[in-house]
Amino acid sequence: MPSPTLSDVAQAAGVSYATADRVINNRGNVAAKSIAKVNEAVAALGYVRNVAAANLSRKRVYRLAFLIPKGSNAFFNRIRDQIARVADHQSAERVTAEIIEVSAFAVASLEDSLCELVHQDLDGVAIVGLQSERLEKPLAALREKGVAVIGLVSDLPQGFRSAYIGIDNIVAGRTAARMVGMAHADSAGVVQTFVGSTDAHDHVERLQGFCEVIAKDYPQITVRDPIMTKDDPAVLLAQTRALLSQEPDTSALYNVGAGNSGLVQAIGAIQSNRPFCVVHELVAHSRKALQEGLIDLVIDQRPDVEISRAFTVLRALIDERDLPPLADLMPTIYVQDNLPADPLTDMMRAQAT
Repeated sequence: MPSPTLSDVAQAAGVSYATADRVINNRGNVAAKSIAKVNEAVAALGYVRNVAAANLSRKRVYRLAFLIPKGSNAFFNRIRDQIARVADHQSAERVTAEIIEVSAFAVASLEDSLCELVHQDLDGVAIVGLQSERLEKPLAALREKGVAVIGLVSDLPQGFRSAYIGIDNIVAGRTAARMVGMAHADSAGVVQTFVGSTDAHDHVERLQGFCEVIAKDYPQITVRDPIMTKDDPAVLLAQTRALLSQEPDTSALYNVGAGNSGLVQAIGAIQSNRPFCVVHELVAHSRKALQEGLIDLVIDQRPDVEISRAFTVLRALIDERDLPPLADLMPTIYVQDNLPADPLTDMMRAQAT
């Protein structure tokens, strides 16, 4: 039996094709009585709107924006590159994506950027979020305007976005703790943690998960209060140097955020045995540090998958479709022995042949 068409809906509702089309595609200027008739016909017939056809006829353009922390953070450079790749791939489907940079860990800067977005012509926004009540009003204004809003990598206040794209950061922190505990076996130890900012939901959750597992399953290990770094490599370098000089009993290091090039530099200067070290995100310097034995474990959140999902979810929200079924995005653990191919090395080899 063929699927019902829009013409079938119009006939069943007793309205013109144009009226049915306006109702189905939310174009307005239709009487409430006619809207009710069309909706009743849709339900009775089991009509499913052809989003692709509707978008083609309307020459629909998906205008997306990604709010990303500014700076030289290697992980967010990966994010920017992936946004550009996906946007280029989807350009034939009338998708555009703008990257808007905001100051890292700055609630006021993010608030200002969100307020500016309210006045722009956008369909969807993906935001590397912070947790603050100051963000709630501009986020609500965006959604009231009909803009799809999702959190990316680090979540927004939950009541003010439609979805979150990222790993479970509590699980990531628990994973780091499990590895640290196993490395200590039954021995006592002291772990120093580093946190970029307590305004960043992902950082807070990673630290929470880490401390929960250590307290429950490895009570012989002490976790010191975190050192705040703003993900600044210079801060990581100075703080780690001072720590390793003044606290020789430190048996493990765990950085929940970025800035790891400074951490690695400080570890590389150690003449004796270094602490066990866990960091996040597989980028050039963390890959090199793994290969050289300066760190032990990298927990990566696969930003290529996150960005592809962000585009998919935003388009579904804009089209008012159900979100596609997506499996939980689990962090990937890298050690020296299971590193994936390095895209940069492969590119250089290809250019040399």
